[in-house]
Amino acid sequence: MPRFSIIVPSHGVSGRLSQALDSVLTQSFGDFELIPVCDAPGTPAADVAAGHAGRDSRVSPVHAPPSGGLAGARNTGLRAATGAYLLFLDGDDVLVPGALAALDARLTETGEVDVLYVEHERVPWWEGEPGNPAALVLPKRPAGAFSPDEVPELTGVQLPAWSAAYRRTFLAERQLAFPAGYFTDVGFGGLVLLRAEKAAVLHQVVVRHLVRRQGSRLGLPGEHHLELLTQTDLVLTRAAEEGLSPDRLGPLFEQLFAAVLKTAAHPGRLPAGRRAFFRQASRLYRRHRPAGHRLPGGSLGVQHRLLATGAYTAFRALRGVNRSVAGAAGRLPRPRMVRTRLRYARALRRPLDAGLAVYCAYWGRGYACNPAAIHAKARELAPHLRSVFLVEPDQAHTLPGDVEHAVIGSAKYWDVLARAKYLVNNANFADAVVKRAGSVHLSTQHGTPLKKMGVDQATYPVVAAATGSFGKLLARVDRWDYNLSSNRHSTQMWERAFPAVHETLEYGYPRNDVYYTATADDVTRIRRELGIPEGKTALLYAPTHRDHHTGFETGLDLRALCEEIGEDFVVLLRAHYFYDRGTAKHTGQVIDVTAHRSSEDVCLAADALITDYSSIMFDYANLDRPVVVYADDWDVYRELRGVYFDVLEHPPGAVARTPGELARVFRDGSWAGAESAAARAAFRARFCEFDDGLAAERVVRRVLLGEPPESIPPVVPLAERVPAPAASPLVRS
Repeated sequence: MPRFSIIVPSHGVSGRLSQALDSVLTQSFGDFELIPVCDAPGTPAADVAAGHAGRDSRVSPVHAPPSGGLAGARNTGLRAATGAYLLFLDGDDVLVPGALAALDARLTETGEVDVLYVEHERVPWWEGEPGNPAALVLPKRPAGAFSPDEVPELTGVQLPAWSAAYRRTFLAERQLAFPAGYFTDVGFGGLVLLRAEKAAVLHQVVVRHLVRRQGSRLGLPGEHHLELLTQTDLVLTRAAEEGLSPDRLGPLFEQLFAAVLKTAAHPGRLPAGRRAFFRQASRLYRRHRPAGHRLPGGSLGVQHRLLATGAYTAFRALRGVNRSVAGAAGRLPRPRMVRTRLRYARALRRPLDAGLAVYCAYWGRGYACNPAAIHAKARELAPHLRSVFLVEPDQAHTLPGDVEHAVIGSAKYWDVLARAKYLVNNANFADAVVKRAGSVHLSTQHGTPLKKMGVDQATYPVVAAATGSFGKLLARVDRWDYNLSSNRHSTQMWERAFPAVHETLEYGYPRNDVYYTATADDVTRIRRELGIPEGKTALLYAPTHRDHHTGFETGLDLRALCEEIGEDFVVLLRAHYFYDRGTAKHTGQVIDVTAHRSSEDVCLAADALITDYSSIMFDYANLDRPVVVYADDWDVYRELRGVYFDVLEHPPGAVARTPGELARVFRDGSWAGAESAAARAAFRARFCEFDDGLAAERVVRRVLLGEPPESIPPVVPLAERVPAPAASPLVRS
């Protein structure tokens, strides 16, 4: 039997689950079992847990349906546990180094206790000093094991479940489990100490709790706050049944109703139903108030009196919950120009137009990427919607003639942004755009992240300076209702990079649908448009942007490369869109396709891809054509830009570090050889997970048509997909 069982629920925290599991597996004390609790096999968290289980036999994943909530996940882990003591660790928290050794030493010192309380550290997600709230609650005396009767102010309801270690046989014998619903820690903590005979305290931080930017689920507005009253009633009813002494009942009652009063006074937690909450709390207060209970002094005592009498109007006035709505409205973002500001403000007062959808790609660069693919599919599946594409003035001429558009900054631009129900973007709308109640914002993203994104960029000075205010970035992210993902790697990284409350749609990237729907005639037509000579093998060279460079530098002499690899090849140069000057050049074997409007067209035309760290490699992999990574400055890029994984260890094909190596890859044929194909197959399995040609349809049906998730077309397995044919039959495995 292991000394400890560490139970880690993982719902909604797959992006940080590895960090939590690693914090346990790297402990100096090794006598434990680690039980990650995942929603179901095949989910992102389950994949993370399975990977750790494959590397360490102490990891034993179990599954619990998300419908059971946190309580259900913990109870599932509790039933699977075999250790002498149980610890519960949230999937985005960590054990501090030496935590298990300290727990073992303390339990050896105190002897067998039913529950050992520990301190924990609350770490702000962004900035601010860590706090240790448990230190204020846990008693300093007695020094060893004690009966709960000796410390009546310790009730258990003020501490989270992960701030203690519990003797497993004690929980089993007393039939203790987490009560269903929200605020389960309140119910569990209270019930544990009501039944415990011996407890002890370790005055040392064991758990480091990461405070989410979006806050605890318990802090979100909604009717679930009524469940705090359910847990309060449960604990106080059990206390009465146990015949709890007045010395202990008084502190328990006060601590529970301190939480109730805090919720009743918080306007953000109960935007509706606050009066009903107060009245129900008042009934509970009168039912459970201990005989002879003395009210606290000051304002808190007044609140107790008002709650006892059900005087909601007086309580509301006392707490000042009528905060100035006008002041909040004055802080809403607005366009800069006074006339435009007034027009936008008037438009915001008009009803949402349920038949209006607004699209934008790359900050108005034109009709491109995921927004364009969704727009096209919406015209097919949702023709009742009026669709407007936003575009910069100098790019308006590039839009298809039958696509309605609005020029960014114009009166029409602000009108449609104010009234559209659906807003789709692969970057972000302007800071001034207001997220209206009832509107639906979809972030489609525009690539799978190799480089660090969002707030993960903060520790990289060069890119952080270019990003600007992370506070403004997160304010834009807060508008999202949905965020699109093309693979589970992206799902996990987006969760870290953009911490906010929105739903991730693992539907694939709509822009990549064409890689499975294009025909041989399409490929031939595009190659002809780009000027690719018939019979030539076209190599697409697409390097990424480097934040530490002031302009576009290829880092590769393309003419010299062409001389080295021979006349059978031509190189299609596509610079990052930051360097698109709207002109195309054709010099010998090098064709500049940077100005071509569609990256997807260029990829379809190419027989192989040469790139460094651009996200185009993830999209191009859908075509199952050779990819060569040219990583001449990988160490510098990784240090200055930050990356999520080492692409040289997990490449999509052959790797070259120098111009000579790159030329040799094409001369000896290894660019399209068996090793390259094997690497590409592994890469595709990991990163082409949801791209199957149906992504746009899934998005339109779910987001624009409101169809339920169960009716959305499932993802076609990778082995069953047939990519668009290449011009050369030799380039695909």
